[in-house]
Amino acid sequence: MYTITNIYVLAAFGTIGSALFGFDVSSMSAWIGTDQYADYFNNPNSDLQGGITASMSAGSFAGALAAGFICDKLGRKRAMELASLIWIIGSAIQCSSQNVAQLVAGRVINGFSVGILSSQVPVYLAELSPGRIRGRVVGAAQLNIEFGILLMYLVSYGCSYIPGTASFRLAWGLQGIPALVLLAALLFFPESPRWLASKDRWEESLHVLALLHGKGDSQHPIVQAEYLEVREAVRIASEAAELPIIGLFGPKMWRRTLAGTSVQMWQQLLGGNVMMYYVVYVFQMAGLTGNVNLTSSLIQYIIFLVTTFVTLAFGIERVGRRHFLIWGALLMMAFNFAVGGLMASYGHFVPDGVDGSPTVRWQVKGPPAKGIIACSYLFVAMYGFTWAPVAWIYCSEVFPLRWRAKGVGLSAATNWAFNFALAYFVPPAFRNIQWRTYIIFGVFCACAAFHSMLGFPETIGKTLEELDLVFEPDVKPWKTGGMKSNFAERVAAVENKMVEGNEPAGVEVGEKAPVFRHEQAASAV
Repeated sequence: MYTITNIYVLAAFGTIGSALFGFDVSSMSAWIGTDQYADYFNNPNSDLQGGITASMSAGSFAGALAAGFICDKLGRKRAMELASLIWIIGSAIQCSSQNVAQLVAGRVINGFSVGILSSQVPVYLAELSPGRIRGRVVGAAQLNIEFGILLMYLVSYGCSYIPGTASFRLAWGLQGIPALVLLAALLFFPESPRWLASKDRWEESLHVLALLHGKGDSQHPIVQAEYLEVREAVRIASEAAELPIIGLFGPKMWRRTLAGTSVQMWQQLLGGNVMMYYVVYVFQMAGLTGNVNLTSSLIQYIIFLVTTFVTLAFGIERVGRRHFLIWGALLMMAFNFAVGGLMASYGHFVPDGVDGSPTVRWQVKGPPAKGIIACSYLFVAMYGFTWAPVAWIYCSEVFPLRWRAKGVGLSAATNWAFNFALAYFVPPAFRNIQWRTYIIFGVFCACAAFHSMLGFPETIGKTLEELDLVFEPDVKPWKTGGMKSNFAERVAAVENKMVEGNEPAGVEVGEKAPVFRHEQAASAV
């Protein structure tokens, strides 16, 4: 069977799985302010709406926790096929919802699918990508999340003109089509060479590496150099005692686990959920209603997509991950405080809710309202430039082969746990503490910047196997920016050996690979 080998084509189709996450975000945010949705589901109050919205995150949390075990057992490719089937089932249940309970059930099932895909698509792409473009390729997952948000929002916007329940049923039913496309495309995907190696399927692993990085030539120097690294990673993993998932918190792993999980925690606590899930409420506070509100929300989603594209196209392989995380958090802190300050200074309490909304009970009018909208747009732009893509890239890089699927699964589960909490927290917060909600998120941004400075080593440009060095106990995270990859030197060494000996330099299947020593990596520091 034909196999897709172009890494960018694989990323384009593979990240459809990430787009499903985006579909589910805007499939709810686009409807919570419409009459069709409110009338059919009996005008859910802020607590109930928080629960409906958060139900997807609850399913995603469970799916992300299970993803590592599923992925290690079935393989990266089979796990994504399973998740695609689950998504189709969940979409059918949502589309046919007769009441809130059925809607919640469909969202939980869809969330389980998203939990698997959101954690394992980055793992799959990271294991296929060369180090020099890994950030761009893995970051495409976030880009497709945002494309999914925008596309589903446009679909929902168009369907909102349809009277009655057919409006949201059509939108929710169309969610299943991308999963069918992904399921068909996966038939032509290669399995991860690193997963194949972990199962001692060495011939297949080398064959996939050759297809991806050597145009089918298994003796290509780049293929051989990477193959040797993979063999060494598997050797190290096989010599360690088998541990349950608690091993992620062992003496040699806890720094990596803390980095992967905390970067996902902060991504949620920065305030992005306020803008993505409840953007309709935000603009209602600023005095926008009806189609003007929907159009303003659409502009925000476009800004989100464009800024992430700019980062992935021009900055992610030039600017260190740490710089994106630190400066992004500081600037988003400023925008959160600005919104909170404008609301506190120029807003007023509306006891009966803005336009009768039981959730939105604070309103700002005139020029200050425009300032709130501007700061919201700037916040989303900065989020798209920095934390939105970089957090997913970072957590896919920091774990070694043995723990990668489970580690990224736990990191994604952390994301979804806080996603659930915030999705449930934000509507009551808007109702009860109004503008102070933004002050809370601003403080979280300051904490994220401080933690990024002290706790996140630099990962840019290094192979996945070289990242062992930056997590050594005696290496300070803020000093890792100057540590360079020596993969090019190892490729050159393979080429020299082939020229001098006029024979392949690689290690045959069954032969012990030479050790990639700590000193070799350190020589490039």
